[in-house]
Amino acid sequence: MSIKQLFPLLLICIALAATATDAVITCNTVYSNLEPCLGFVLNGGPTVPSACCSGLKSLLVAAGTTADRQSACKCIKSLASRANGVQVGRASQLPGICKANVPYQISPNVDCSKIT
Repeated sequence: MSIKQLFPLLLICIALAATATDAVITCNTVYSNLEPCLGFVLNGGPTVPSACCSGLKSLLVAAGTTADRQSACKCIKSLASRANGVQVGRASQLPGICKANVPYQISPNVDCSKIT
């Protein structure tokens, strides 16, 4: 094969590699970080477990790029869309309780594409 024949294949490989690395945050990562928050979100309670706040803060650190933040937002939005209003209300309190700067509202109506 000549260089001219390999060039289109090389371009395809570069394009695929670029799209594969855009977002590294998966919903499994989001869910495992936020799993300690589940009891509070579902049932309420007097306090939020420290593991919940640690998981939320770890997720924010891991979501270092715009693509990661948008991906995490979509996962959280999906969870919020399956929750009732009281549960969404509790979930939306977590950033304030945990003193974590979440760059979007926890809501089934958030537009994740606007997150930078």
